Amino acid sequence: MAVPERFAFGPLQERLLERGELPYLVLDTLAERPRHGYEIIRALRERFGGIYVPSAGAIYPTLRRLEAQGYVRASRQVGKTVYALLEAGRRLLAQQRHRIEAIRARAGSRARIELHDELLGVQRELQHIGRLFRYLRTRRAENVTTLRRVRAVVAGAGREIEAILAEERQSQVISPG
Repeated sequence: MAVPERFAFGPLQERLLERGELPYLVLDTLAERPRHGYEIIRALRERFGGIYVPSAGAIYPTLRRLEAQGYVRASRQVGKTVYALLEAGRRLLAQQRHRIEAIRARAGSRARIELHDELLGVQRELQHIGRLFRYLRTRRAENVTTLRRVRAVVAGAGREIEAILAEERQSQVISPG
């Protein structure tokens, strides 16, 4: 039995950030006021309507790199490390303003709250299905008929999702631009 090629229609959406663009977003956020790492994460989440939330594992190394390069200064305030933009960072940000605008343009085309809420809803449903699957595995289902029925439902759902996504892609190709 041949395995059908899945998701042959390409990526679902373009990346919000290209390689190397996070430091510019961090600098842009610090241009507003000095902040600690988690404040930067919160500010970026708010700025992009939740469609982009950098991890602490991305933010803190970026801040350390920007500090080593002389673009920001770190200082301890009330038990937290707060970062402030230096003049060299302002100059770099001014030179790279086009990158910030490009990121905002990419985000603006996708940052509709309704779309974001629906994506979160889909994610919650998939997590629920994952919990059900873990239940089946740990229970060590003994009824092969039950497992076959569950597998058929999951396979059918996958085919329906692929059809919906292919439909959407087709309508984007056909629609006048």
